[in-house]
Amino acid sequence: MSAHESDVHTISPEMPAMFDGMKLAAVATVLYIIVRCLNLKSPTAPPDLIYQDTALNRFLLKSCSQLTKEYIPPLLWGKSGHLQTALYGKLGRVSSPHPCGIRKYLPMQDGATATFDLFEPLGDHRTGDDITMVICPGIGNHSEKHYIRTFVDYAQKDGYRCAVLNHLGALPNIELTSPRMFTYGCTWEFASMVGYIKRAYPNTQLIVVGFSLGGNIVCKFLGENRANQERVLCCVSVCQGYSALRAQETFLQWDQFRRFYNFLMADNMKKIILSHRHSLFGGHSLKMIDADLSRLYTATSLMQIDDNIMRKFHGHRSLKEYYEKESCVHYIHNVDVPLLLVNSADDPLVHDSLLTIPRTLAAKKPNVIFALTLHGGHLGFFEGAVLFPQPLTWMDKVIVGYANAICQWEKQKPPCQSDHLRLGAGTFWFFTSTQ
Repeated sequence: MSAHESDVHTISPEMPAMFDGMKLAAVATVLYIIVRCLNLKSPTAPPDLIYQDTALNRFLLKSCSQLTKEYIPPLLWGKSGHLQTALYGKLGRVSSPHPCGIRKYLPMQDGATATFDLFEPLGDHRTGDDITMVICPGIGNHSEKHYIRTFVDYAQKDGYRCAVLNHLGALPNIELTSPRMFTYGCTWEFASMVGYIKRAYPNTQLIVVGFSLGGNIVCKFLGENRANQERVLCCVSVCQGYSALRAQETFLQWDQFRRFYNFLMADNMKKIILSHRHSLFGGHSLKMIDADLSRLYTATSLMQIDDNIMRKFHGHRSLKEYYEKESCVHYIHNVDVPLLLVNSADDPLVHDSLLTIPRTLAAKKPNVIFALTLHGGHLGFFEGAVLFPQPLTWMDKVIVGYANAICQWEKQKPPCQSDHLRLGAGTFWFFTSTQ
């Protein structure tokens, strides 16, 4: 054999097969990761429900079909709580409408100015009654957010007047008039809006709706004083966490990337606070302002911001006291109007341990229904066939459907029933969907 021939190397016939095997293994690995991340093998199912067996609850479940039918998210991505949450966070909703409302300004006793947007109904309510939805959005949100606009437009078309609170400091074009902004559980602005609606529309009845942080505020508002429940037909809370004190530990965990979401929300809160720095810190000494801003700039979690900035707006001595006083868990048991609590099992922001609160409440109180969907993320609840979501979400439909059922119940109940708080006796039972 010549030297030239000895330099020639031949490729073994097994090599191409080995490369093909590696390609197949890589493709299989990628597909496995996609299936796991998108949760494609997860089934669709109706919500898990916990409630007591009363005449009202049987009527509500029969009349509001969304609570007993399958919730079907978009096939390719809708079973991922992260993608549902991300799409809500980035886009809010698809093809969001632009309802036309009037902005109202309410001066508060401490010098703050609460604002809310008022949207008149676009037709008569099916019962012929005057019904107003008083709505409290999620953290740092307001009436101009896409998910709020979508819901308001849908409710208007069903005959509801809508009043949407703009959290104090959330609107970028509205200056603060006092050194205070919204906090986790301060009900002052919401109470002011509700009071205005009751005075301006003496014949209207109220449907109370809260999203995420707003759910905490509305449940706390109703439970703080039983007089707050006058003229209230029902309350719906979606995706709230019930106890800030219990939630703070879970927000420091990397499970479900909760620590990352914590960082993103903290960054958003920083931007809101800094946009109002002159109103919030103008009365302090330069040394104190520098110290507060320094701690704010370096904060990487909501807890750090709450401890250094937010709790001080109401004079709380510690973060624990702030979370204890501002969480609805200490007030929600006083709510006697019909109450629908909605959460999603794949919500990356609300740890499963927090859901023992609504589970226990629904098992003890006949006016409460707790609905837990398998999918939906945090305020996502998108519906759709394969890829593209529908403009209306399951959340929008279930709130209006539940409200319609409550209004119908009130309209047709026997005259001897003086108010809707008479829910009937009966033993409680758990209806659990097959998953």
